Amino acid sequence: MVEGGFAKLFQKRSFCRFAQKYKPLGSSEPEEETHEVCELKIIEQEKEVTVLPPKDACKCHKEDLAKALNVDLQTGLSEFSVLQRRLKHGWNEFSVENAEPIWKKYLDQFKNPLILLLLASALVSVITKEYEDAVSIAVAVLIVVTVAFIQEYRSEKSLEELNKLVPPECNCLREGKLQHLLAREVVPGDIIYLSVGDRVPADLRLIEVTDLLVDESSFTGEAEPCNKTDSVLLEAGDITTLSNVVFMGTLVRYGKGKGVVIGTGENSQFGEVFKMMQAEETPKTPLQKSMDRLGKQLTLFSFGIIGLIMLFGWLQGKHLLSMFTIGVSLAVAAIPEGLPIVVTVTLVLGVLRMAKKRVIVKKLPIVETLGCCNVICSDKTGTLTANEMTVTRLVTSDGLQAEVSGVGYNGEGNVYLLPSKEILKEFSNISVGKLVEAGCVVNNAIIRKNSVMGQPTEGALIALAMKMELADIKDIYIRKKEIPFSSEQKWMAVKCTLKNQDQEDIYFMKGAFEEVIQYCTLYNSGGISLSLTPQQKACYQQEEKRMGSSGLRVLALASGPELGKLTFLGLVGIIDPPRAGVREAVQVLFESGVSVKMVTGDALETAVAIGQNIGLCNGKLKAMSGEELDQLAEAELSSTVKNVSIFFRTSPKHKLKIIKALQRAGAVVSMTGDGVNDAVALKSADIGIAMGQAGTDVSKEAANMILVDDDFSTVMNAIEEGKGIFYNIKNFVRFQLSTSISALSLITLSTVLNLPNPLNAMQILWINIIMDGPPAQSLGVEPVDRDTIKQPPRCVTDTILSKSLILKIFMSAIIIISGTLFVFWKENPKSGITPRTTTMTFTCFVFFDLFNALTCRSQTKLIIEIGFFRNRMFLYSVLGSFLGQLAVIYIPPLQRIFQTENLGVLDLLFLTGLASSVFIVSEFVKLCEKRCCRPKHIKGCQLHKGRQHKLMQTSSKDILGTEL
Repeated sequence: MVEGGFAKLFQKRSFCRFAQKYKPLGSSEPEEETHEVCELKIIEQEKEVTVLPPKDACKCHKEDLAKALNVDLQTGLSEFSVLQRRLKHGWNEFSVENAEPIWKKYLDQFKNPLILLLLASALVSVITKEYEDAVSIAVAVLIVVTVAFIQEYRSEKSLEELNKLVPPECNCLREGKLQHLLAREVVPGDIIYLSVGDRVPADLRLIEVTDLLVDESSFTGEAEPCNKTDSVLLEAGDITTLSNVVFMGTLVRYGKGKGVVIGTGENSQFGEVFKMMQAEETPKTPLQKSMDRLGKQLTLFSFGIIGLIMLFGWLQGKHLLSMFTIGVSLAVAAIPEGLPIVVTVTLVLGVLRMAKKRVIVKKLPIVETLGCCNVICSDKTGTLTANEMTVTRLVTSDGLQAEVSGVGYNGEGNVYLLPSKEILKEFSNISVGKLVEAGCVVNNAIIRKNSVMGQPTEGALIALAMKMELADIKDIYIRKKEIPFSSEQKWMAVKCTLKNQDQEDIYFMKGAFEEVIQYCTLYNSGGISLSLTPQQKACYQQEEKRMGSSGLRVLALASGPELGKLTFLGLVGIIDPPRAGVREAVQVLFESGVSVKMVTGDALETAVAIGQNIGLCNGKLKAMSGEELDQLAEAELSSTVKNVSIFFRTSPKHKLKIIKALQRAGAVVSMTGDGVNDAVALKSADIGIAMGQAGTDVSKEAANMILVDDDFSTVMNAIEEGKGIFYNIKNFVRFQLSTSISALSLITLSTVLNLPNPLNAMQILWINIIMDGPPAQSLGVEPVDRDTIKQPPRCVTDTILSKSLILKIFMSAIIIISGTLFVFWKENPKSGITPRTTTMTFTCFVFFDLFNALTCRSQTKLIIEIGFFRNRMFLYSVLGSFLGQLAVIYIPPLQRIFQTENLGVLDLLFLTGLASSVFIVSEFVKLCEKRCCRPKHIKGCQLHKGRQHKLMQTSSKDILGTEL
């Protein structure tokens, strides 16, 4: 309603301005009516202007395009037309849903089932007049939700800082004048001028181009910029084939152009991806599911206690209401209010540790999710690779070979002569020097601040010259003429002469081998030009094919006095190479049971070359194209995608299809990417990881995690962190439940059997403090075990309360109950309970608690393996609890409060020896498990690895149609 009213008001004002502007002096009423009719006609014409889909626009002639969009290609739109079109099509931006207010984000933290269960128990405590319990539970809940909210809010702020970019601008022709505007102001039909370095503001149909190269890697995954034309296309294929259309968000690398806006905002290709992303919902994390299940289990446990107490009371003829009150009180006490605090603190510490490693985590549970991740789907360009073309291989015309180290345009790295590995500089090797010199001279690129202005392949040749200390070699030449590169001739040449020397002109040429070799009659051999034989040509052709089959883009270089009499200098192999550390990360992930799949829009050869380079699936690659993906039914797709390691020529829809198919097959999928084409998959994956520097805004918005330094290897740290967090939560649950079951059992037994209560109210409160306080909390900050990365990913269906954990909880509880009851029986005189009886029983229980906490530091490793001093916080909290217990026993004011009395040294030694039994038995059980289960574990590991290996090796020749 508001928008409609605003539009009408806007329209009225526009009419007024238009009428006033064109109203002639002394006009009569009929003339005014004529003007009004003209205005209405113009408005009707503007209303009929619609956005043109790229596949329709590419087939339109310029005249048809101008007619369809109602624009004069020489003068552009009028301001009035712009206003009318903006009313219809809106601003050139995306309508993101309004951000939630802070208070709503805070209240959302209360939706956790465990938090709701705690709030219910607090309410019950108030009803039963247990106000101390109600206050302690309420405080615990407030701490949890506040800590979680603050951490997530901080992560959002970090992301906002990362996304603070200069708003894109453009050069637009309106009313015959070239204007500099914000990209959001553009409307369909606007004429846009493009030049090097410009970000395309909207989808454009090109009407004029001069050597225009556009980097579409964020859309298509292609590392190489696309050659653009202004000629009409007869057939409209895939968006990657639309050579006369440029898309919003892409980057002009070279040349210049002029185009008509055919789509803005959500009606652009960028907008299509954005709408798909908005439609996708982020799935719940495995930890959230585990916590939900635990909440339900504890609720059932609580109702079970209430039922049992009421049954026993009814059988003994006691008043049912009083028994119900006791049962509810015990059930409330059984719910571990410290658990949400430990989970939150553990996750926050994980997030903070990741922040130190330059990883922003948006939502707390996401940290743990990577511990379950068993498939990582990764984009290639900009994620596994740096999206920086780099020369990696040189072959000279006289047969010398050299390899090049270093990635990107910073000039860092060396050229090594093979096989001696001698480092080459300047003209220390004349053949290599001449080859590098030619690449530097026949070049229009400039490198500034480690980024290339111009074609990336030419930038790679300049970077090569920098490594050889020949970057200034082109300055000794004066360029007289340039024959530019074209897609038809496939080569470029420059005519130069040396400065301050009266020598004949020299041509330098670079291009496709089969074209360049036709202009050569000689070849260089150690600085001497020799006649080129057919055998030599065949040898070069074979080398060029070999380099091309390994995914390299091959350029041939030549020089000479005339174009028909050039001297062939050699071949240069260029590729967008893998980032540093990616190969090692992929290897470690593979060994730990995580399958890494490459999903790219690039060609098969390039994808396979990078896949082999980074050791994807130990080099045993199976590939599948987006086209083949479309031909498979949903059920067939789920079984097929597991066997494929490389998906090439994929669109955003294909990436989404792959993620969904893997999830249906039961995989926990992580997606890493940086482009617009990755955004939908990033949002639908269980965990989306975007690149902080190379990543587009839309990919960072869709992701759950952002690698600030674009370092893929930090994913390993995140997986390690995720696995460690889950183990720490299990350790805490074991400790707290075994302690609370022991305390409840003592009280329940005494109530049911009409025995005197072994512990008074203040002593139970002190035990609760230890149960939920520092010793318990410190289990959540146990440092991540370095062996966790080697463990296979945990199964999503694994609950926190597994069968083995429940058995260990009851084992510890039985030992604690038996030991405490033994002390109570031993110290209980016939005359009745004395302060010594309760002091011995109370101290025995606390000591059991502390020894239980010590053994709960790990479920599988002995204390001597993890080390006594590794978790300093645990040591301090246990020491603090021990000193606190001594204070309760020996300080008179506290003796009166807790109704205790002094104990002798022998008493303390006896209690220490007895309480250590829970630690000794638990450690013995771990030792037995290690001894008995080792063969089974090894067999299990081999089976798991065998499955992985089989999965990678399973032939998909019949299914895929692409066998490598």
